Amino acid sequence: MNIVTLTDSIAVSGQITPEDVAEIAAAGFCVLINNRPDGEVPDQPSSAAIAAAAQAVGMEYHHMPVTATSFPGPDLQAMSDLLDDPARPALAFCRTGTRCANLWVAGCDESQRDHAIAVAGQRGFDLGMAAKFLSQ
Repeated sequence: MNIVTLTDSIAVSGQITPEDVAEIAAAGFCVLINNRPDGEVPDQPSSAAIAAAAQAVGMEYHHMPVTATSFPGPDLQAMSDLLDDPARPALAFCRTGTRCANLWVAGCDESQRDHAIAVAGQRGFDLGMAAKFLSQ
């Protein structure tokens, strides 16, 4: 698990396992957001398994799947609202963290977007999905 910090209360990660959830909670995250559709690859843990692990440690869990072709998906505003609460640090994950970083950028207020783009770019994320969405 490689957690990449974007702000004091927002981070993204590649795929996690149910066994990682206790460590994520211990690191201070309150909200866990899964941006991967179930079954994207055969050996991926199910959303239900990660949800159960999150519930066991008292974390709030949200399954908001997005693919490159469905980006940003129907849950962009709900995800943005979850990420916009510094009192409840959130970790979003997908296969590599890239989708999550793109969703964060796409959902940022326009006044914060340039900063978000700079931060995500400095962390090495390809922001092509967000750029395409924002140019529409």
